[in-house]
Amino acid sequence: MEWFKKNKKETEHVRETVKGLNDRSFQIPAKGVVMKVYLENFKNLNKSFGYDYCEALLAQITDYLNGVSGSRVFRYIGVEFMIVLEGAGEGAACDLAAKILERFESVWTVGESDCVCSAQIGICSCPTYAEDMASLLKNLDTAVAAAEECGPNQYAVFDSKLHGQALRRQAIARYLQTALEKKEIEVRYRPTYSLKSGRFTRADSYMRIFIQGIGLIGAGEFMPIAEDSGQIRAIGYYALEDAGRFIARLLKAQREFESICIPVSPILLIQEDFVDQVENVIARYEIPAGKLALELDDTALSSVYLNVNITMQQLADLGVELVLNHFGSGCAPVTGILDLPVNTVKLERMFVWELETNPASAAIAGGLIQIAKDLNIHIIAEGVETENQLNALNSYGCEYQQGFYYAPTMDKETLVKVLGHTLEESRITVEEEKRKMAR
Repeated sequence: MEWFKKNKKETEHVRETVKGLNDRSFQIPAKGVVMKVYLENFKNLNKSFGYDYCEALLAQITDYLNGVSGSRVFRYIGVEFMIVLEGAGEGAACDLAAKILERFESVWTVGESDCVCSAQIGICSCPTYAEDMASLLKNLDTAVAAAEECGPNQYAVFDSKLHGQALRRQAIARYLQTALEKKEIEVRYRPTYSLKSGRFTRADSYMRIFIQGIGLIGAGEFMPIAEDSGQIRAIGYYALEDAGRFIARLLKAQREFESICIPVSPILLIQEDFVDQVENVIARYEIPAGKLALELDDTALSSVYLNVNITMQQLADLGVELVLNHFGSGCAPVTGILDLPVNTVKLERMFVWELETNPASAAIAGGLIQIAKDLNIHIIAEGVETENQLNALNSYGCEYQQGFYYAPTMDKETLVKVLGHTLEESRITVEEEKRKMAR
């Protein structure tokens, strides 16, 4: 870039400035607040503008943080900055965070090029919630993660609520290993109704665990914790083995069904031995093509998981049905499935919930159902709970439907009684399951 050639000395100064701040020498204040500023889209900026530009941008951001805070700014790791506010309270820290984030709403200019850099800020009071460096860093990470959930350019304070959530996560992480060893992970199923055949022909598995003092914990909560704690492989392969064993049981009992589906973490998909593990289960349990289905979250199609498309093709070659979740949510473009061996998509349940109240949602749902038909891809509507939702989906010819209107979640023994049967044939069993849930 021409600007950097003309400003070589300035660029070298930039590098020395940033290098000097790249340490961990800051101390926890005896009383005060520590702020962590995380630049969340910096990797993309580096790809777009290059190393020298981003080094200059980092120095500019550092100068700004130094000036606006009146405190020394520490470049902690990569694109994370720590600001130590001696003697300050949470109120002052929140005011400062709001001011900093207001600046990040505007463009940053380096040379003749502008860019937008977004940030997240975590705030932690000392010594109230951090008496040592380990707890401080962990709490700041928790606060930044909470800020990220609210969108770009947000801040969050580590308070009693986040503290309770952190303790809960720690308890779940500790118990997961025990649950695996003692086989205390419960696997349940959501049966799926086929509009074409008028029978329950498929089922999706999900897991939950019971922890004393906390209660029932669903996979939606403990799977992200398993991913963070490195336990996702053990849990994912436990679910795969359980599914293989159950499919074999259904085949031996000559039950009529299309497939049994298990959700798969994107992290598991990129493990080198994942395809081998799936192939091993298929071989040992003699599972015919199409009977085992793997559900992928649409985030698996993001650039973070570059090799997922290769893995998906290998799985398809093994005869595995691939199901894409959250179809139409916008997290991944609809066109993202065109070059992938996806057999089935799940309609984002938000559209199903709004079918009764939002005409626009009905139009979108109908359009997505038609797109799936045109692409010769099966589509499943989740979360069907009312007659009006059912009628709307039927009017669009939605092939598969799932939800409490048809049947609640159930254990293996109950699912065996339901699979392959009509609504009328399953009525007594389904009503009994609904009564159990109401108790």
